[in-house]
This record gives sequence, structure tokens and C-alpha cells, in this order.
Amino acid sequence: MGTEPATRPGTDEPATVAEPAASQRKATGSSGRLTDLPSIGSTGSRITSVVTPRETLHIQEIERTRFFTSMVVAFAALVIATLAVIGGDPQAKRVFILSLLGIAGSCGWLRWQLRNDEGYTIARATAVAYVTIVGAFTGIWFFGVYSPATMILPFGIAFFSVGQSGRAVSAVYLTCAVLHLGLTTLVATGVMQDRGMIRTDGLTHVDQVVFIVLMQAVLFFTFAMQRKARTATLEAIEQHDRVVRSLAHRDALLQEARQDLAQAMQAGGIGRWTEEVVGSYRLGRVLGRGAMGEVYEAGHVQTGAPAAVKLLHPHALAQSDIVQRFVREARIVAALSVPNVVRVIDVSPPDARVPYLIMERLVGCDLADYLRENKRMGLRHVLQMLRQVGAGLDAAWAAGVVHRDLKPRNLFLARVGVQEVWKILDFGVARLSGEETLTVDQIVGTPNYMSPEQANGEPVTAKSDLFAVGIIAYRTLTGRPAFEGETTAEILYKVVHTMPPRPTAVAPLPPEMDLVLAIALAKRPEDRFESASELVSALEAAARGRLDAALQRRAESVLRASPWTEP
Repeated sequence: MGTEPATRPGTDEPATVAEPAASQRKATGSSGRLTDLPSIGSTGSRITSVVTPRETLHIQEIERTRFFTSMVVAFAALVIATLAVIGGDPQAKRVFILSLLGIAGSCGWLRWQLRNDEGYTIARATAVAYVTIVGAFTGIWFFGVYSPATMILPFGIAFFSVGQSGRAVSAVYLTCAVLHLGLTTLVATGVMQDRGMIRTDGLTHVDQVVFIVLMQAVLFFTFAMQRKARTATLEAIEQHDRVVRSLAHRDALLQEARQDLAQAMQAGGIGRWTEEVVGSYRLGRVLGRGAMGEVYEAGHVQTGAPAAVKLLHPHALAQSDIVQRFVREARIVAALSVPNVVRVIDVSPPDARVPYLIMERLVGCDLADYLRENKRMGLRHVLQMLRQVGAGLDAAWAAGVVHRDLKPRNLFLARVGVQEVWKILDFGVARLSGEETLTVDQIVGTPNYMSPEQANGEPVTAKSDLFAVGIIAYRTLTGRPAFEGETTAEILYKVVHTMPPRPTAVAPLPPEMDLVLAIALAKRPEDRFESASELVSALEAAARGRLDAALQRRAESVLRASPWTEP
């Protein structure tokens, strides 16, 4: 898949959390559940989504309308006061005054409605716009159709043309243009008597036509420029939003890379057991270190056949529960003879001085290394990976084994001859059905890939592993982690209470992928798929755009309870 060859066996990772539930209660409350934390960035129980560019312009439109209505009321009052001291046609003046009162009343009513943002609607704003237009034309009739009073029209069009409803603002512009053209034409042809204070006396027909044409041009250009200004503003906000999202995405990937680097730094070099013989294998350099033990490269002392040997740390030998977990891992993995689980060659006898597990040596790279180099994985490769990983998980679940720590670092793309095979690693914290857990009163797993029930310290099942598979699918398809945060508590809170951003909003994917991943990441185990093969089949159907109607309804039900957040 275009990556540099690497070698890695199954190891336990420093990033794996096995924290006592009592320590978690500092963040979760006395019940140990992540239900009492304040929401991150919101006052509700869920993270507030980022305001979209169109919502930003909508908020701006409400504020502009508040200011506009207040100014119009004040301007109407000023004009009414001046009409008492100027002349003009009495009849036209009375009509104008009544229109001004209507304008002031409608704008005052709209301003009162806008005491809350919810009071703004396109219908209300448009109704007030038409009352204002009628009033403006009565003023033009009073002052004169060729007077400076006509300049009130470009002012009004400039305000209304940046509104969000293209249909409404176009209607306002056309109404002004048609009324102005009609009124000036009627006056110019003598059909309507000119009652204006500034009349057409002394203007030739050519002068009047030129005035009409220029005024129509002013109205059109004002409308066109304001619509373009709105489009440019929207594009600028969207570009800013994309940059912010890109930076947030980069920070998330950087944080993930730092975790991987911290793990990688645990490997390499000479170890305590280098050059020792364990079983039939001579140990070489350290391939990986974890909280429980070390993994060494090894070769058979007679044939030289390569292998990977996992040994417990000396300090861990004094802790019986760790030894039991190690022995159990050996028993679990040895029993899972499937191509998609790392193969066990030998295990230590009961009387071994240091328990060991000899596994096949894998050549290739793990998913974490691949994603660090490639950001995301193509849909065809994701389906191929999940199909193989799913086969290994279904076999493990059939044997009563729950992995409990599935993550990119524990999925390895191994080269086996001329083939590439995905294998599941590290069953060190796995749990057998019917067996008491060896991590009593602990939250076990890697926070970014935990299921909600794991984060809450509840019993885990195969559905918990399926949730982790869903997170891995989300990560590989979108190129970003599903859940991220500055602290473990913040990450776990998001795992329990929120959904990640909609997949198709952050990556070019078929729309049906949103629905399949919603089921895979459902907060309640009973809402998730029943098996890994069922999840893979649904993803394949979504990739072809042929998702079953029943699954679509099921996903929509999940999203009603826990909707996607905005990127």
C-alpha cells in the first residue's frame, strides 16, 4: 500500500488506559459515569455545533434590521416635523404624512418583534419592505419624480439586497424599478399630473428619458453590487471556516502523531534479554515496549526462522494479576487459529522463570503508521481491511473473546508471500466470556477508541469492539479522529455524550456512509450492528449507493437521538 517496510509484533501500548474507576470519579461523580461533566463549549448536554457561514450572515441580517428599523422610525419622525414648515401640494403632503406614519408604525412593530432573534422572519421583513416602498414613492410623488428624493430608492435597495432570501430581495428590487419606471413615464407623458415641489418644467423629453434610464441603471447596479457583496462575504466566511477546520484537523492529527511517537520511542535498541535464549529462539533487539512487557525480534537457534517474543517486565512478575493476564493472552491467541489474528508459535511452560509468548514475525506496517503517512485511506482499501479484520473479530467473538483495545496500532498489514493480510494484535487486555475480568474496578482501553460503556466502566461485549471498529472506519475514511480532546476526561465525555462531525462533511464520501457509521457509532450497544461482517456488508452497500431501507430507518432513528455535530 505504498509504505516503507517495518516489523512489529503484538504489543501492549503505553496509550492503553487501565485506570481505577475511583480516580475517574473525580471527573464523573460518585456513580463513576461520565454524566456530570459540564459540556465542552456549550451550556447543554451536548457540544454546541459551530455556527455556519450562512447562520453568521443570518445573525448579521437580524442586527442590520434592528438598526435599520430604528433609523427609519427616527427619519420618518424628522421628515414629518419638516413637512410642517415647507410648502408643496396639500393633497400630496397629506398622503405622504399618512405613509410616513405607516412606515414608522410597521418599522416600530418589526423592531419590537426583533427583541428576540426568533422574531425575525423573511415574511415579516418583506412585508415591512413593501410598506416602506409605498411610503417612499408617496414621498417621491410629493417632492417630484425628478427630484433628489428618488435617491432614497438606491438606499433602500442597498439595504434589502444583502438579505438571505434571493427571491424576496429580487422582488423588492423589481417592485422599486417597475414603480419608478411607471411613475416617471406617466408624469413624462402627461398622463399623471406632476404635483412635486420640484417639477419637470424646463426639461425636454430627451432629458427626461435620459434621467429615467440612468435612474434604472443606478437601481440595477445597486442591486447587483449588493448581491455580489453578499456572495463574496459568504465565500470569505466559508474560506475562513475551512481554514479553521483545517487547523483543527491538523492539530488533531498532530496530537495523534505525538501519541504514536511516544509509543515508537519506547522501541528499539538493546534490551535486558537481548542475546538470551528463550525456548528455541535467541532474542535480538527490542521491537516494542509496553506497561506489561517487551517484545523482541528473535531467530530460531537452529533454523534461523524469524519470530517475535513477548516477555514480561521483571517488576511485573511480582504482580499475580499481570502474570495471569499475560498467560491468559497466550492461551487466547493460541486458540484463535485464523489468518487475521497474529499466529502463536509457542508459549512458556508453567514452570518458566519468565513467562513468554512466541509469535510469528510480521513484516509490513500497522494502520497507525500508514495513517500518519497518508492521512486517510481509500474506500476500496478500507473495505478490504475491515473485511479481513472483521473475519478475525468474528472468530474471536465466536470463541468468547472480546479484545477491548482495538485501535490502528493494533491492526497490522502484513506481507505474507505475495499477499497482504490484515492481522489483529495485542490481546493483552482481552476478556473471555464467563470469566471474571482481571481488571476489576478499572476502565480499560484507549480513550479515543473506547465505547461509551467502556468509558462508563460498564461490562464490555462484542458490541464494544464493534464500536471501536466503527471509530477506526471513521478515522480511515475521513482522515480525522472521531473523538479528540486535550485531556482523557474530555475525550471520554465526548465518547459518551456526543457524535463526531458528519463524515460526508469532512471527506468526499457517498451520502449513505453517514447512515452506516451512525449505526456503528450508536451510543447504545443494542443499536449497533450484530457482527463485524454485518457492518462490512452495510459499508459495501453504502459504497454502491444501495443501502437497505430498513438500515436507513434504523440509522435515522439513531441520529434523532444523537445527531452528528458540525465540523
